[in-house]
Amino acid sequence: MNDQIDYTNNPLHGLSLKNLLNEIVDHYGFEILYAYLNINCFKKNPSIASSIKFLKKTTWACEKVEAFYLYEFKNLPKVSSEQFSIPPRDRIVPNDQTPGEPADLSIENADDMRSKRVKKATAYNKAKHSDDWDDNHVKHEQESSESEHSHTEEYEDPWAKWR
Repeated sequence: MNDQIDYTNNPLHGLSLKNLLNEIVDHYGFEILYAYLNINCFKKNPSIASSIKFLKKTTWACEKVEAFYLYEFKNLPKVSSEQFSIPPRDRIVPNDQTPGEPADLSIENADDMRSKRVKKATAYNKAKHSDDWDDNHVKHEQESSESEHSHTEEYEDPWAKWR
């Protein structure tokens, strides 16, 4: 029985970080990479050598670039929820999926995508914080009703004692 996993269909299999960066920089350029990935090594004095140095030290950035390579440059379908938490190099690409042509990317599309992400994150954070606020508010009301000061209806400024 063979316990080894076959990564040969993954476009990252056997591809060095230097070759990966050369391919995407030759096709898109540093400006587009910065616009889509928002990693400063592509903005301030960009070069292949400095980018490789940064990406080797920073796992999250390297995984972000590898995911960009797979899903934008190689145009593979998005990964399943089971494989999402796995780093791109360790993901298994089914045999029926083959790399396609690189996606046509522009600065304008990157700005639109970034604004959509900001809106989505804001909505998510509002929902999350409102749930937290509701939970904390209910807990606070329960605590205040149990305390001896619950019978006073006058609002007391919590910062008043600080002055």
